Amino acid sequence: MKLKSFLFFILLPCICGSQVIKGKIIDKATKQPLETVAVYFDNTTIGTTTDEKGEFSISYTEAIQSTLVISYLGYEKVLISDFRNQNNITIEMVEADNELDEVLIEYDDGLTRKQKLRLFKKEFLGSSTFGKSCTILNEDDIILNYDKQDRTLHASARVPIVVKNKALQYEVNFDVKDFEIEFRYVDPSINKFVLKKVAFQGTSFYKNLEKADRKKTLKNREKAYKGSIQHFMRSLYKENIRDEGYRIFSGKFMVNEWAHFRIEKSKDSSYKKVVLKDKVSILYDKKFQSSLEVLVPEFFVNSYGYYLPILGVYFSGEMGSQRLGDMLPFDYELKD
Repeated sequence: MKLKSFLFFILLPCICGSQVIKGKIIDKATKQPLETVAVYFDNTTIGTTTDEKGEFSISYTEAIQSTLVISYLGYEKVLISDFRNQNNITIEMVEADNELDEVLIEYDDGLTRKQKLRLFKKEFLGSSTFGKSCTILNEDDIILNYDKQDRTLHASARVPIVVKNKALQYEVNFDVKDFEIEFRYVDPSINKFVLKKVAFQGTSFYKNLEKADRKKTLKNREKAYKGSIQHFMRSLYKENIRDEGYRIFSGKFMVNEWAHFRIEKSKDSSYKKVVLKDKVSILYDKKFQSSLEVLVPEFFVNSYGYYLPILGVYFSGEMGSQRLGDMLPFDYELKD
């Protein structure tokens, strides 16, 4: 069984130096300022909210590579990818179209709410120790629908799903764009669900909890990082895969990684181009095994472990099973 799990992100070239973005957010129709609008860099701990004048100020460094997200309940989300070198910007937000609400209402689809929620939490949060430490704080906001014919579970929410990760001491606000679980076989009467694949995408903001600086938390975060996709991609960029504890196999035989991966520097950005010769197995720390299959001619990665495109770069095994409960923000351990 091949398990595919993806998160989708918009990635940008790296530019040196610390900068500040200032702006104002208003209602497009009324031109009135909007207060308490969330402004954050996707999948990071860096964010703020607007004041009573609708104004915000947020700083970033070269470590920040993700999209700037503007999110407010009842309004369409705004994503800004070309924020660099911009300042004193005015963003007009448009009220969300509520005509789709009736489509999102749950109905009798052959599975109980309890069954659907259990399946969702397992594949959204994960089954690892870290995933099991997570609690969704607003379960009632999650809308779940099951398609009998396609054996597919869909999830959505009108507000961000709020997850408390006790082990990693993060509160994660995940704004779902798409979530889908496809099954090979389903028998609801005995709660038997054979997984085929999982795919989800959205934006997220991480907030450190009160025990974030404790030794146990730091140890857990390091454990989550080691052997992760983020860790592997950073070591691929630095071309020190072996030094970081990874071994590459083709079939049953360990091979020279650089006989299968070709890395080329880019003249125009901080990204490196990666070409993978064929599917390989990845062994980390002599015990955690994953596979990597690339169905695109090439992909690009930078020093922070961001890679694109996401579609076409597929991990299975240990890395493929990682879910939100195992993930760290983009800015984990990044230094200016």
